[in-house]
Amino acid sequence: MSTSILEHPRITRSYFFPRADTPDEIFFVNSGDARLACAYHVHDPEAHTLVHFHGNGEVVADYIPWMADLLAGFGLNSFFVEYRGYGGSTGCPGLVSMLDDVDAVVDAIDQPVERIFAFGRSVGSLYALELAHRHPEIAGLVLESGIADVLERVLLRVSPSDLNTTFDDVQRETRRYFNHEAKLADFRKPLLIMHALRDHLVDVSHARRMHAWSSSYQKRLAIFEQGDHNSIFEANRTEYLRDLRLFLTLHARQR
Repeated sequence: MSTSILEHPRITRSYFFPRADTPDEIFFVNSGDARLACAYHVHDPEAHTLVHFHGNGEVVADYIPWMADLLAGFGLNSFFVEYRGYGGSTGCPGLVSMLDDVDAVVDAIDQPVERIFAFGRSVGSLYALELAHRHPEIAGLVLESGIADVLERVLLRVSPSDLNTTFDDVQRETRRYFNHEAKLADFRKPLLIMHALRDHLVDVSHARRMHAWSSSYQKRLAIFEQGDHNSIFEANRTEYLRDLRLFLTLHARQR
């Protein structure tokens, strides 16, 4: 178990909001001391798979079956990652401890990583980006309503004194585990960043920073005029699906 200050219960309570809802069919993944209650939908064993990391107030059941069906319509398989302590998963969520879960997920999918897309929404962007960082040969990365600066987000809700530590210690730990500028600079595969212009929870500047940091040879920044953090999909359904489908189908054809 990680001893990072970022695993402090005060941070966990402030940033993770587990619910017990589960999908009808669960695909369990063992990762260290936790058992993750994921969902795996195989449309075609030879097709690419999108690995989906949801937001901190969501669960996998929120995306089943509608998003799995949507991705199948794109010709893709889908794997929805459940977090520790969410849905039917065991364990307790933690910013750092959940980073290692990405390797267990990749192992469970059991197909070449070159046929995997990583998708992260909101806090899920941390783990999608970690998957891309650990497996830079994946087919592509999608960050929706994502977080560029984890330190900024942590300090919105807790102070170093709440954690019985100093600002320098918190900054050092976030740089150690969540240096998104460095991770994006190292990732060269296709990247799609989507964000609502009027996102009231994670400002659109996060998307712009990540796009600027990226060294991807094929990157796109899609800023949607309508909606906010929680309504980005419904408010921009046509444009959102157009951009997502074009990105996934285009880069699934590239080998």
